Amino acid sequence: MSKKEKVKYKEKINWKKEVSLLPGYVIVLIWIVFTAAFLIWILGASLSTTKEIFSGAVFKFESGFHWENYANAWVGNDVASYFMNSLLYSVVSCTCVILISAPAAYVLSRFTFLGNKPIKTSLILAMSIPEVMIIMPIYALTAELHIRGRILLILLYIFIRVPFTTTYLLNFFASLSRSYEEAAAIDGCTPAKTFWKIMLPLVQPAIITVTIFNFLSVWNEFFMALIFASSTDTMPVGVGLLQIVNSMRYTGDYGGLFAAVIIVFLPTFLLYIFLSEKIIAGVTGGGVKG
Repeated sequence: MSKKEKVKYKEKINWKKEVSLLPGYVIVLIWIVFTAAFLIWILGASLSTTKEIFSGAVFKFESGFHWENYANAWVGNDVASYFMNSLLYSVVSCTCVILISAPAAYVLSRFTFLGNKPIKTSLILAMSIPEVMIIMPIYALTAELHIRGRILLILLYIFIRVPFTTTYLLNFFASLSRSYEEAAAIDGCTPAKTFWKIMLPLVQPAIITVTIFNFLSVWNEFFMALIFASSTDTMPVGVGLLQIVNSMRYTGDYGGLFAAVIIVFLPTFLLYIFLSEKIIAGVTGGGVKG
């Protein structure tokens, strides 16, 4: 064992500091317990009947586990259609956003030209404008141009996420050493080839992190989808769940409703479980300082 390891091993816990942080620990613990209990209850309800849900016997499972609730939700409540729509919107828009924002962030952070600062300022201003303020002009414009359906939502999600993504990537590209570009220029690489082959892979943690943020944002988006997705064929999961809730007055299939909630929640949950380390690395990390 090295000296540094021995020092770390012998280091005593600062109880005074830990006590001062105790209120924060308590709040976090309460939030975790509440969230876990809430999710476990929904999971139990998704495997129960409507009668068991309303009688408070969710975890008794007197009639067994009702896995058919998931099949009924997936097929009978059109969750499959909503799920695939959201998956299409998320994957296509996130891919296009990266293809637009990554080169833009690279150019804005590495090159000085007329309009550089105004463009950066415009990106910040675009992020500060609430969606509710621009929804009516967008609605009027799209109606006049006869743009509707899935293409309209994908375009809107791209336009809304580009300012945030570009701004997020600016600092990562700016922190990369100039020696990479100098070495690439000596080898005869063009600026475009230098970006795609060298610079872009160096900010991979940031790319992954911002893509996850964008995916979650598009997957959970509700307001714009409620306005522009007027048919079942174009509705994402958020608006789809609202339709299922509204249909409960006729069907009364609350087990299917909670099964649909679990299905919709599952992709974001799996993203956090398997990619949490990459998210943290992308938020706290950066490039090699030049």
